Amino acid sequence: MSKATNAETDTISARLDDSETAATEGHRKIEWARQHMPILAELRDEFERERPLAGETVGMAMHVEAKTAALTELLATGGAEVAITGCNPLSTHDDVSAALDAHDHITSYAQRGVDDNAYYAAIEAVLDHEPTITVDDGMDMIAAIHQDRPELIDSIVGGCEETTTGVHRLRAMDADGELDYPVFAVNDTPMKRLFDNVHGTGESALANIAMTTNLSFAGKTVVVAGYGDCGRGVAKKASGQNAHVIVTEVDPRRALEAHMEGYEVTSMDEAAPKGDVFVTTTGNRDVITEEHFTRMQDGVLLANAGHFDVEVNLDQLSDLAVETREARDGVRAYELPDGRRLNVLAEGRLVNLASPVALGHPAEVMDQSFAVQAVCVRELVENGDAYEPGVHEVPDRLDREVAETKLDAEGIAIDDLSDEQREYMGSWDHGT
Repeated sequence: MSKATNAETDTISARLDDSETAATEGHRKIEWARQHMPILAELRDEFERERPLAGETVGMAMHVEAKTAALTELLATGGAEVAITGCNPLSTHDDVSAALDAHDHITSYAQRGVDDNAYYAAIEAVLDHEPTITVDDGMDMIAAIHQDRPELIDSIVGGCEETTTGVHRLRAMDADGELDYPVFAVNDTPMKRLFDNVHGTGESALANIAMTTNLSFAGKTVVVAGYGDCGRGVAKKASGQNAHVIVTEVDPRRALEAHMEGYEVTSMDEAAPKGDVFVTTTGNRDVITEEHFTRMQDGVLLANAGHFDVEVNLDQLSDLAVETREARDGVRAYELPDGRRLNVLAEGRLVNLASPVALGHPAEVMDQSFAVQAVCVRELVENGDAYEPGVHEVPDRLDREVAETKLDAEGIAIDDLSDEQREYMGSWDHGT
């Protein structure tokens, strides 16, 4: 055997060892998450027993980390073949991806730090599996199917969308008459919106800012752009850590709500020179731009908790800067001509998932959101013919099923309505 062949063999063996080591670490992460996800555990017993997804192929574009892996494995346990890739180039945990790929019924194409070409190529690779159900986080997979692979649509039963941004895109697509299969707006259902968006985003965004920078929020002014469910969560958690919170909004009712809940409310123009930390949560582009950068204090932190990296205009910031440098892992400092430094976290991507130390939302919160995803996938298989193409609300019975399972897991008892109470609430003829 030649030296070249020996070298090649050694290289292949090293790669296999690396892959096995990564998969082992990935399994360790997944097992820890699974221990704190009791709703998925309950569903796993059901899915293993009844195999409701047998014969289906699920295509997923998600943040590939431990909690997502628990959902992915659940779908495979239910009988599906699953192909998955990332929905953000910086949110994949490579060891978790390796662990998923080692599963007999899961193929993972997710890899951290890929460029745009590789990112979209991985989505195309998932689509090569010809999914019958899609599970999306940001709508990139649904868009790719409609734009590049429309021949797949006839065999797709339906899909689920996890995020605020993705649902906004889907509703716009639906309004234009361009959405050709049914998709559940998982983001909008109460068990997702009231917990994942408020507590998950609020806690994880601030936790990852603190871990990335090693700085405190106490005594600082935190500017929260957007007062939807995610912004409300960030504002609430920052206030709880003794920060002064300023909210910026474009919707008058949400602005009034923030005001009535005790926050300072103003425009971004006025907030720019006041803030120490800026967190964008709008799902829209150009929330913080050149006119704001020029007015900010030295040393501010700029973080994004929206799905895409368009809320802080980094092109304009780069044009303004005379120098950029990596101030810390996950923190890039942009130095302006007068010496002020504006610090961007996680390249303007989702700070709770894309920073080097990021672990995403807490497992207990994602247990609820991913349980909704799982029962929606089950619903599509069992009753997909009942749903026309377009965006659909998650059926209330499914949302309640998840809530009831969570309460049972926590040992929390609630009251039941009596027959008389049900009759009273369902009638109109009871007067004063």
